[in-house]
Amino acid sequence: MSVTAGAQPTSARSGWVIAAGWLTLLIPTLWDYLFGQWSAYSQGHELLLLTVVIWLMWRAWPTIAALPDVKPTWWATLAMGLGLLAYAFGRTQEFIRIEMIALWWVSLSIVLMCKGLPGLRLTWFAWVFALFMMPIPFSVVLTLTAPLKEAVSALATLILGSVGYPVGRTGVIITVGQYQLLVAEACAGLHSMFILEAMGLLYSYLVNHQSWGRNALLALLAVPVSFTANVVRVMILVVVTYHFGDEVGQGFVHNFAGIVLFAVALALMGGVDALLGMLLPDRRKGAGHA
Repeated sequence: MSVTAGAQPTSARSGWVIAAGWLTLLIPTLWDYLFGQWSAYSQGHELLLLTVVIWLMWRAWPTIAALPDVKPTWWATLAMGLGLLAYAFGRTQEFIRIEMIALWWVSLSIVLMCKGLPGLRLTWFAWVFALFMMPIPFSVVLTLTAPLKEAVSALATLILGSVGYPVGRTGVIITVGQYQLLVAEACAGLHSMFILEAMGLLYSYLVNHQSWGRNALLALLAVPVSFTANVVRVMILVVVTYHFGDEVGQGFVHNFAGIVLFAVALALMGGVDALLGMLLPDRRKGAGHA
């Protein structure tokens, strides 16, 4: 009796120590990334993604807590040590990407050391989703953003022109009436595709259909859905600018179009999901029995 009673406070104290140590690493990194010297690398959606990751962990917490604690294996301890060394290197040498990936690795290693592989299996999606918070290398952004903006601009111009709007395009500059609009990276670039892809994967994970094929297709189709949502956003900005002027289009409505972007993406994912449901319906419970 006395041993069991003493073990619980010890386990609780260990949990608080681990949490305090983790926060000691997280808070300065997150602050520097969002508000400090590395804020230029931030795209503004990281807090949203972090909130989703925390919610995913909280959602799974009762099941995680019910798992028995495990004795850390040598390879889990090694993983933690390597993660801490990488974090120290990234922090002291000012490599934000190494620092953040190391923090992600340390967080994952904590679960591995405390709950073993069953803990990782329960939280695998949260760890994959957290990777969307990592800053994308500029070389990748520069390589992929230009073709994305060109494609979005071309399709938006084609659609609006086909319904009678006086639009033209030179590269990523759209002309409508007397106005010219530059399709910026924020409107149709890699980062907006990145966050929409993350939301698409989240939708696919949460609906969790019985059909693996349907889940896989939903995850894959999040890419064209993200692209389509960006096209709709640019079209809205062009139409608003044409009817109400450049000041309205580039002011409040430009920011509001970001909300529209997510709403359109969510509606498209729901529509795609409904269509897939006709082709790959979930089996009802009890189906197949005479």
